[in-house]
Amino acid sequence: MGERSTENRVQEEVHCLVEELRKTNAKVQEEIDHVLGRHQSPCMEDRSLMPYMDVVVHGIQRYVDLVPSSLPHVVTHDIKFRNYLIPKLSNTYGPVFTVYFGLRPTVVLHGYEAVKEALIDQGEEFSGRGSLPMSQRVNKGYGILFSNGKRWKEIRRFSLMTLRNFGMGKRSIEDRVQEEARCLVEELRKTNGSPCDPTFLLGCAPCNVICSIIFQNRFDYTDQNFRNLLEKFNENLRIMSSPWIQICNSFPILIDYFPGSHNKVFKNFAYVRSYVLEKVKEHQATLDINNPRDLIDCFLIKMEQEKHNQEMEFTFENLIASVFDLFGAGTETTSTTLRYGLLLLLKHPEVTAKVQEEIDRVIGRHRSPCMQDRSHMPYMDAVVHEIQRYIDLVPTNLPHAVTRDVKFRNYLIPKGTTIVTSLSSVLHDDKEFPNPEVFDPAHFLDESGNFKKSDYFMAFSAGKRNCVGEGLARMELFLFLTTILQKFTLESVVDPKDLDTAPVSSGFGHVPPPYQIRFTPVI
Repeated sequence: MGERSTENRVQEEVHCLVEELRKTNAKVQEEIDHVLGRHQSPCMEDRSLMPYMDVVVHGIQRYVDLVPSSLPHVVTHDIKFRNYLIPKLSNTYGPVFTVYFGLRPTVVLHGYEAVKEALIDQGEEFSGRGSLPMSQRVNKGYGILFSNGKRWKEIRRFSLMTLRNFGMGKRSIEDRVQEEARCLVEELRKTNGSPCDPTFLLGCAPCNVICSIIFQNRFDYTDQNFRNLLEKFNENLRIMSSPWIQICNSFPILIDYFPGSHNKVFKNFAYVRSYVLEKVKEHQATLDINNPRDLIDCFLIKMEQEKHNQEMEFTFENLIASVFDLFGAGTETTSTTLRYGLLLLLKHPEVTAKVQEEIDRVIGRHRSPCMQDRSHMPYMDAVVHEIQRYIDLVPTNLPHAVTRDVKFRNYLIPKGTTIVTSLSSVLHDDKEFPNPEVFDPAHFLDESGNFKKSDYFMAFSAGKRNCVGEGLARMELFLFLTTILQKFTLESVVDPKDLDTAPVSSGFGHVPPPYQIRFTPVI
């Protein structure tokens, strides 16, 4: 009787909650209409005239606070708090343990062995995408990042093949990245060595590379369509990383019945969807199946080839969602890594000096860097890897899910269970990387100064769900950073010793604190 009766009671409670939320939403909107109407912008003076709305806001905060484990925090080491010893969770429960996000159990895997065993050794079973209700509402299960099953396999395979083919085409991806690196240098020259925040320019460069792959052509940094696209993606990323969205992911019912920033995400996606559809129509009108120009052309050709397949996954919805995923994943991650990398190089001028010495010796000051140079530049290669290891961009990875009931280290994990893999525990493993909290390129160098690979380097995740654009991202980081250091001396506006390089948490990811930098041209 116990399990079934509990399920019935939960269903009844949820039904009652939904009905109450509908009534509450109606009352709130009635009060808004009465006090503000539909055209006046709300202001804080209105609050005293809107008691019901005030009560609802307080009720939301009270309710969320009362839900245990809704936003769990994990201590990263043993700490003493009010005479209580709070142990690091993994030290207490081992490398496999469960936490609750709202009412949803999530299995956490900690440490290299557990993460490798799941993502690589049992890669097929752990290849599902975990539940993120907000992303599901935006992409509806289409695209690359948040799809599952047959759809995910086909769209991912297509994306990998397309990126690979462009890498070997008439105008390779490397050509596009080199062109963008030159354009970035010209934009940095325009700062005239004055202090600047590099965020915008370092966002434009990787975004333009993605644009050239998807839409054939890059944009001028002042192009309004380009800036609008960049703005929409950046705004969505900020919102999706906010505490409110984490609450919505834990309690999806809030998405439908409460106002909030999540509605802006939907509007931004609608804008991008409309823009991409317009571009698709332009491509359809000029398509040459024997000479694909970009990813959209390749997708349209695949649609034509598969049109008689009733189970075809190559649809407009999958095309739009895939473009959205490639933009989101391919722009902000690389941009943030570049921005963080320059901050670390400002903090460690001795590292910057060694890199520039290697650039002078291998490339010189006039030839554009290329990917062939990387094998001759072990120190630069180590610096790029150490930047990614140190900043630990996505500490807990995107959530995975098991695709069937799985036995894992004597635990039975039911099909569909969300899995969180702690990439931090791998990238900051003190046995593989001594003093992991210290930025030190020697973590990736052997005793002879040669580049040293590490299986613990999982900055792009691992296994079947590893980053589709890993090859592109590695290319961009090497070519952009090498080109910048070839052409400019980096100068901090404060003493390097006073620079704060501690990461600022932003939802799923780490971002660097704001800073100013001078790009002084090398004569």
